[in-house]
Parts: sequence; structure tokens; C-alpha cells
Amino acid sequence: MTLSQRIVEDMKTAMKAKDTVSLNVVRGLKSAIKYAAIEKFGAEGELEDADAIVVIRRELKKRQDSITSYEAANRADLADVEKAEVAVLEKYLPAAMSAEDLVKLVESVIAETGASSKKDMGAVMKVLQERAAGRADNKALSTEVSKRLA
Repeated sequence: MTLSQRIVEDMKTAMKAKDTVSLNVVRGLKSAIKYAAIEKFGAEGELEDADAIVVIRRELKKRQDSITSYEAANRADLADVEKAEVAVLEKYLPAAMSAEDLVKLVESVIAETGASSKKDMGAVMKVLQERAAGRADNKALSTEVSKRLA
């Protein structure tokens, strides 16, 4: 079952369960994925799972930024709503890479590309993003590469 099909099934399940938080998040996610597909392929296009994961990460980032803003404004009620939405979105992401696996991946890519300074960071990041395949946040990857190339 593709990610898009899973989202449609989860939307049906949320409707039957009258779970409004999940339903709203899944509807929004389905819409965001469809917009990305239209942008990339036209009206009849479908995103592959890897591209859909990029859209999910983007939606997740929006929620995390909102949480930060709401907490800074002492609006715990709104932050809690966003946290519930984050929990729903995280179900669609692949299992996160452990810190040790992340370090090993970064070190192997740096050795493989022959990177030695910060100016080689772009080439390293490009390879890392392909290999991590949505299992690691780009910010975490970037931080780890910066430590190694300092």
C-alpha cells in the first residue's frame, strides 16, 4: 500500500471514529500531497512515497514552528493542538535513524566524498539526503556534518 493510499484509508477510519483532530490533519495532508503532485506532474500526477515524505516533513516543520511561537506567546492551549497534529503526522514518517547510525552515515559519506572543509558541505549533504531517505531531519544531518568538517 502506498503512502497516499494509506492516508485515504486513515481518513476513512478517522471519519468513522469521529476523530476530528486526525481527520483534519489527514485531510490537510492529502491536500498538500495532491498540490505537490499537481505542481510536479500536472493534474493527473501521483507522488511517489519519497516525495510524499518530503511533503509530510514540510507539514511537520510548520507545526513545530507554530508550537514554538505559541509557547513563546504563552498559549499552551494552541500549542497542545499543534502537538496533537504533530503526533498524527509522525505516523506517516519512516522510523527515525538512531544517533549512532546518523554519525556512522555522516562519517562514511565524508570519507567517501573526500570532504575536508566546510566548502565541501554541499556535496556531502546531497549524498546524505539521498541515503537518509527521510529517516533523519536535514537540520540534524547539517549539524553533524558541520561538527565533522570544522
